[in-house]
Amino acid sequence: MADRIMCVTWGRTVPGREARALEVFNDAVAYYTGLREEGRIERFDLVILTPNGTEGGMMLLHGSHTQLDAVKEDDRFERIMVDAGMVVENLRLLDGYVNEGIAEPMGRFQDAIAHLPHPVSA
Repeated sequence: MADRIMCVTWGRTVPGREARALEVFNDAVAYYTGLREEGRIERFDLVILTPNGTEGGMMLLHGSHTQLDAVKEDDRFERIMVDAGMVVENLRLLDGYVNEGIAEPMGRFQDAIAHLPHPVSA
């Protein structure tokens, strides 16, 4: 089971670049489908948000840390990200933890809590 995610988010389409944005979106979907079929990622989810003025959607890739790091180093992924950056606003790439993978960052959070000063009672 996947313990990591890579989240690609984007905002509005740059005016005048809508047709190219659709091409880049379809290229990304085809690429991620191929990654899944080849076993290079566990799965991916597509999210298109309702109109809200800022955020357009996201693609969530699920896999292991090793799998997702390999995707980030893949030339086709990098080209898709460059192309996307030309046609959408606020393109972001975020990494995260899911399922059993959250144990590691939650452990660090718990350790950090232990180093906070104790509240002074009034």
